[in-house]
Amino acid sequence: MKVGIPKEIKNHEYRVGAIPAGVQALVERGHEVVVQTGAGVKVGFTDDAYAKAGATIVGSAQEAFDAGLVVKVKELQPSEYGLVHRDQILFAYLHLAPDPPLLEAILKSGVSGIAYETVDRDGRLPLLAPMSRVAGRLSVQFAAWALQMANGGSGVLLSGVGGVPPAKVVVIGPGEVGSNAAQIAVGLGADVMVLGRHPDRLARLDQIYRGRLKTCFSEPMAIAEHVAAADVVVSGVLIPGKLAPKLISHELLRQMRPGSVLVDVAIDQGGIAETSRPTSHSDPIYVEEGVVHYCVPNMPSAVARTATLALTHATYPYMLELADKGLSALDDDPGLAMGLEVHKGEVTHRGLAEDVNKPYRPYP
Repeated sequence: MKVGIPKEIKNHEYRVGAIPAGVQALVERGHEVVVQTGAGVKVGFTDDAYAKAGATIVGSAQEAFDAGLVVKVKELQPSEYGLVHRDQILFAYLHLAPDPPLLEAILKSGVSGIAYETVDRDGRLPLLAPMSRVAGRLSVQFAAWALQMANGGSGVLLSGVGGVPPAKVVVIGPGEVGSNAAQIAVGLGADVMVLGRHPDRLARLDQIYRGRLKTCFSEPMAIAEHVAAADVVVSGVLIPGKLAPKLISHELLRQMRPGSVLVDVAIDQGGIAETSRPTSHSDPIYVEEGVVHYCVPNMPSAVARTATLALTHATYPYMLELADKGLSALDDDPGLAMGLEVHKGEVTHRGLAEDVNKPYRPYP
């Protein structure tokens, strides 16, 4: 199969869908690989490195998308809508639920879209997890920056200082994002509360941190109480393939101290606050209801070298499966099949179909 690796064009997106080691593995299995010039250069992988691995370097996105399998990182951008087509596999983060124009374009194209974020392995999300860990750790770093008064923040130091208490950090969701955010916040000395609906995950955090953080079952009254008192709220809520639930209202935000910070890592799926809207690395924050919002959808690109390595290590075996077998790989791997969200103009993921009010058509 011909495999295309285009250069990412989302704002400050420097990750790349495959590294030279992955290209070499594809070529050794008899596949043709084309890589758009400069696709990996920002994260340390030159065109020459890809060429030595066996890839053909092409000058345009059009040439990189001219392949049976296109391996990307982020969802299609408007200028890329016309580059995908029927009888082609797109393997990337898709994030279709919160973006109607993207969904309509990808359905019109007829491309088979396999979303990293819904590929399943024994109830886990192996292709989302690496970036969730990175985003969770970054969320606290960005929150500390947003709390600075020059950024509209309240001027609270996460760790506090002798005689002055630390910041109150509330993490909603104890999954990959939330547990990693909690780890960094605890390490910095913040006063950390984790809200969640899975008692086993909360118990696990309690066992690990032995009193250095607090946990609470997540229900509306608890969310209202703890969010209102927080200096920082980090959202780690995820329902695979579906829009994030709106857990934080305008009214609740108004109860927070002015200059408090919301880092909405769930923004890829629409965000958990009524006020959340996507921002970018170029313009990452805005203030609404007195709260500083950080809502960058591609947070891991801030540390793109680390993020690329973590992501491609996870996607590598699935990329090889798809190159070797095409869509037949879905028959052999039910977890990979759960990643198929669109196919030949139909929505093939039940959760997505429910959220966007489209007919659900199971594959095949």
